[in-house]
Amino acid sequence: MFGIGDFARHGRVSVRMLRHYDGIGLLRPDVVDPATGYRFYAAGQLARLNRIIALKELGFTLEQVRRILDEDVSGAELRGMLTLRRAELEQRIAADRDRLAQVETRLRVIEKEGVMPVHDVIVKSVPAVRVAELTGEAGDFEPQSIEPVVGSLFDELCDRLERAGITPAGPAIAYYDERADGSVLVHAALPVTAEPRAGQDFSIIDLPAVDQAATVVHRGNMNEVLEPWQALGQWIDANGYRSHGPSREVTLEFTEDPSGWVTELQEPIARQ
Repeated sequence: MFGIGDFARHGRVSVRMLRHYDGIGLLRPDVVDPATGYRFYAAGQLARLNRIIALKELGFTLEQVRRILDEDVSGAELRGMLTLRRAELEQRIAADRDRLAQVETRLRVIEKEGVMPVHDVIVKSVPAVRVAELTGEAGDFEPQSIEPVVGSLFDELCDRLERAGITPAGPAIAYYDERADGSVLVHAALPVTAEPRAGQDFSIIDLPAVDQAATVVHRGNMNEVLEPWQALGQWIDANGYRSHGPSREVTLEFTEDPSGWVTELQEPIARQ
């Protein structure tokens, strides 16, 4: 038998926590001295304590922990819960990391307010191109909304073209249509020379030529594309132009490491 202090030390928890668990009936002492009120615990109760702590750390409330323990959850079942919880936490960490990256990007843009953009803007014509494409919906234009949709669409499009025996004939093109409700129709397109056929599980369309497009080259992850897009917008306004149609993102180089990506941003323009 252990006194409450020794049991807390072996269980690596606080005495206060053990008293709380006793108070709510989650982990009762094995024996309570009627004369002194001292609590004593058996070594076998460490197993229940371990389950309580593990489940609590997995995000369950103490009431949920009580119900789970009453169902006599096995070690294997706890391992399964841990695996699921780990995946959830990893997703949350990745999302938080992306949000921090976006905040840092915004701060860089803020710090450069009032300073002329250093990006080299080139005005050029863009020829018409036939593409195979898939479309999907994103909630808004925020990178964390757009990027997962674009990535999955291109993966699926490549698979479908391969099954159809069609080889892409040029760099990937992404473009976007904003809907009235604020959501975004995302287009993932690959140039092809094939003709549209009945039964294809993708669309083949001809993207029209653009007489004038302001363009800039972005190097790096598309999560960091805010700065060059805003610089391009500032250049368009400062030089007496206005946007004139959906913008495009053309992948010039694609590598396993996103820091090696090279993307041309194309904004159709017309004089004010």
